[in-house]
Amino acid sequence: MGRSADGGGRFAVEEAADTPAVGACGCCGLRAFTDAKGTVYVLYRSAEEEIHRDIHLLVSRDFGKSFQGGLVHPWQINACPMSSMTLAPGLAAWETAGQVYWGAIEGLSVPRPMAAPGEGKGRKHPVVARNRRGETILAWTEGTGWQKGGSLAWQVYDREGKPTPERGATPGVPVWSVAAVLARAEGGFTIVY
Repeated sequence: MGRSADGGGRFAVEEAADTPAVGACGCCGLRAFTDAKGTVYVLYRSAEEEIHRDIHLLVSRDFGKSFQGGLVHPWQINACPMSSMTLAPGLAAWETAGQVYWGAIEGLSVPRPMAAPGEGKGRKHPVVARNRRGETILAWTEGTGWQKGGSLAWQVYDREGKPTPERGATPGVPVWSVAAVLARAEGGFTIVY
């Protein structure tokens, strides 16, 4: 991590944010998020020993000066899965072994990860949001890959984390595209892709 104290004009020498350092997968998109209290969250895929492609969570409660980390989801594969993950207030979502998962952040982990219902082909690039009614939407791509578009799928969950009838899928995700989700003021959701 490289820190700046002057709005990005200069950065200090980089240092490891996680200890012990497990390294970050260079092709997988890590995500960072700061909540209203100034707590910094970083979700990333490791690259330890070239086979441990686990999902890790780093948390800083001192505005990024120091971090504590925890393992969220293990995965052993001798390849870079070229995946992405997302963070939203109190939530995390990621992909492991062709399935997408989401869950509530508690401390340094996501103790009860939930897989998207059903089976899809090559589920990747999950995004998550929660509305003011406590409902959560998880959206992801299916069948996307290097220079290959695919389809979009989504599932809405109630405030207890149970799937609702609100779900769907549609073709047409362009090459190099992923989805974004947002909670609307009246309580619904919007998916952009």
